[in-house]
Amino acid sequence: MPFLRGSLGFQRFSVTGFEADRFGQEHFDILTNHAAGKFQTSSTDNVSVGFLGGEHLFDQDFDESKNLINNAVHFSARFDTNQIPAAYRAAWLQMELSGIAKDNEGGVITKAQRKEAKEAVEQRCETEAATGKYRKMQQFPLLWDYENEQLLFGGSVGTAGRHCLDLVERAFGIELRHLGAGALAEQWAIDNDLYAEVDDLQPVNFITGGQGGSHKWANEHSQAPDFLGNEFLLWLWWMLDKKSDNITLIDDSEVTVMLSKTLSLECPLGETGKESISAECPVKLPEAMQAIRSGKLPRKMGMTIIREGRQFDLVLQAESFGISGAKIHLEEDEEFDDDDRIDAIRQLVDTTDLMFHTFCDRRTGDSWMKDQKAICKWLGSDNQSQRKAA
Repeated sequence: MPFLRGSLGFQRFSVTGFEADRFGQEHFDILTNHAAGKFQTSSTDNVSVGFLGGEHLFDQDFDESKNLINNAVHFSARFDTNQIPAAYRAAWLQMELSGIAKDNEGGVITKAQRKEAKEAVEQRCETEAATGKYRKMQQFPLLWDYENEQLLFGGSVGTAGRHCLDLVERAFGIELRHLGAGALAEQWAIDNDLYAEVDDLQPVNFITGGQGGSHKWANEHSQAPDFLGNEFLLWLWWMLDKKSDNITLIDDSEVTVMLSKTLSLECPLGETGKESISAECPVKLPEAMQAIRSGKLPRKMGMTIIREGRQFDLVLQAESFGISGAKIHLEEDEEFDDDDRIDAIRQLVDTTDLMFHTFCDRRTGDSWMKDQKAICKWLGSDNQSQRKAA
């Protein structure tokens, strides 16, 4: 089961509309009734989606003893396509037309004959699709955490992912909302009666010290302030470089953070392009500092975090707040079962959220102007640049 072994990668969604007090047999019956491979679709797109028990690509078995772990349901969704490649269709059509042209005087193909050729190709496509040799399957692990009212989706939210999430919503009568940086900030603001303050925030241009425009990668269909994710990673970088590796979080716990392995940056205006750096400590390289001094913002950052005795390695994506390549470190003699694994995943999510909430508290508070000026000074310091290059 993917969430129960190996490295972790997931996007998060809030769950609303689930009325049950706990997961019960009726919910596993829903999973069984919508199991992958049970139904064939008549859709012209030849697409079908269904649930899996989580152990492998054909696992259609669901029950409490297997899928309910520490008040969280672990399962998967499978997205099947059975589509003839466009290049095959084009080739078959050309073959039909060439055969017709040979039999016609002057090689001229009539409109009626072209229509017949297209119909012949469609018939061939149906026959070929029925063999199943063009079937492709994608599996996406899911962890539905009842305690935190969240669904963890193990994959990118593209077309296939949206089909799988839509099935979860329809099957269980719930609503899912993607918890990117902006949504997390809004949720925190509502909980702390600071919605107006967060709603008024605008992107900062840390080079000029003033307001910046909309980021070129911003989702035009969303009003959520996802730009706070980019600012959070830059603020975190500055905090670790100029202050301390230990950060006191908003709940008074402490986290130790080290930036490592990978760093992706991009110009928010789309003028100076992108940059990806892979190194043991990429933020210590001169090109990393040069990139942010030119106005680029972090979009993805690798880090090691230690809180309450547990260490995690992960890569955090700024706007989506998606986590990838996450590893849970264990002590040499530590006993670690599936319940412990779920608790560790919750701790990972909780820690990254608390780090971000600590930033949101600074970003909306009286201390922000002081932080902003210090970051601008840090980015504009010639001495700092020289020290990094040494």
